[in-house]
Amino acid sequence: MLLPRWWELGDPCAWTGQGRGTRRMSPATTGTFLLTVYTIFCKVHSDRNVYPSAGVLFVHVLEREYFKGEFPPYPKPGEISNDPITFNTNLMGYPDRPGWLRYIQRTPYSDGVLYGSPTAENVGKPTIIEITAYNRRTFETARHNLIINIMSAEDFPLPYQAEFFIKNMNVEEMLASEVLGDFLGAVKNVWQPERLNAINITSALDRGGRVPLPINDLKEGVYVMVGADVPFSSCLREVENPQNQLRCSQEMEPVITCDKKFRTQFYIDWCKISLVDKTKQVSTYQEVIRGEGILPDGGEYKPPSDSLKSRDYYTDFLITLAVPSAVALVLFLILAYIMCCRREGVIQLVHHSAIQKSTKELRDMSKNREIAWPLSTLPVFHPVTGEIIPPLHTDSYDSTNMPLMQTQQNLPHQTQIPQQQTTGKWYP
Repeated sequence: MLLPRWWELGDPCAWTGQGRGTRRMSPATTGTFLLTVYTIFCKVHSDRNVYPSAGVLFVHVLEREYFKGEFPPYPKPGEISNDPITFNTNLMGYPDRPGWLRYIQRTPYSDGVLYGSPTAENVGKPTIIEITAYNRRTFETARHNLIINIMSAEDFPLPYQAEFFIKNMNVEEMLASEVLGDFLGAVKNVWQPERLNAINITSALDRGGRVPLPINDLKEGVYVMVGADVPFSSCLREVENPQNQLRCSQEMEPVITCDKKFRTQFYIDWCKISLVDKTKQVSTYQEVIRGEGILPDGGEYKPPSDSLKSRDYYTDFLITLAVPSAVALVLFLILAYIMCCRREGVIQLVHHSAIQKSTKELRDMSKNREIAWPLSTLPVFHPVTGEIIPPLHTDSYDSTNMPLMQTQQNLPHQTQIPQQQTTGKWYP
């Protein structure tokens, strides 16, 4: 029966006589309101207990509808709340879940699923899982506790186990009760056991598979392990014959007579099927013999007490600085002796100094040499105007840069001399 929401029953502050109003509720409305508040209170603070069996697949669905009513403000009457909700699950007191328990939620608008196969080591030990729901629109949280009480199975483990790889399913699709029931029904028709249980379900991504491309509705694939109490049927044994093994090695599909019983809904990769007979397995446990290389058990670790003596690190500090400094000083002295005190080094320095001194003297001599000026550079009179023509070079002219042969230049006061042409004619 659906219970009415509290905002549809009236103002809750009116029932207490506090807040916005002082109205009174009818007895029927008051009783319904108390029942509704009690239901919400129990949903928020109560723990849920589940009792799975060891060695049998455990599936627990985290329904979004279960947590929607715990995120105020509630929607108005007639509106449908579809807030994105995600879940975080961990073992109480620890940051992660137990090793046998997995969790998956594909999108914030889908339900989360806890699944796994409990182990015999956890039988009788309550496992408390903290479930925190996050409302991604209002950023509010709600927390529940799931108490897993693992029970011991009567025939655990089942002696005959078969693992199938289904290519056209994702793990959350396979965990649905209807789909898993259909698969177990198909296996039961092929195997014909008296007892048949789903032991574990594993995504192909957890086995090293690749994420499929988002084309042609490709699926990740899922491994489903089932157990039974009777030996494998002849149909399941067909995958072990040499012809099918050869086809599998050539990446071809084997010929299985019972494949049509699965093909209508499940596409099974028969080359990846695994058949395990627990009755023929020999225990490989070997007792550890203590000898060389194995340390004796020293008991629990005992940390040192707080009353430790203080230690003086001044000597260690001096040694740390003194030793590198002494080594650096010795290397400096050796380098100085090689560069300055050895005979070959002195001779090289004197030779270099003599070359530098000679070069300097040659440069000074080239600047101070005196050369007689040519007659063409002395002051002369212009033959036409009678003006004094200055010399070509001044007294401050650097004679070291004087060319050996002077080139003739047509000065403005210089009379041009007629030149004889090859044709025999004279031109001024």
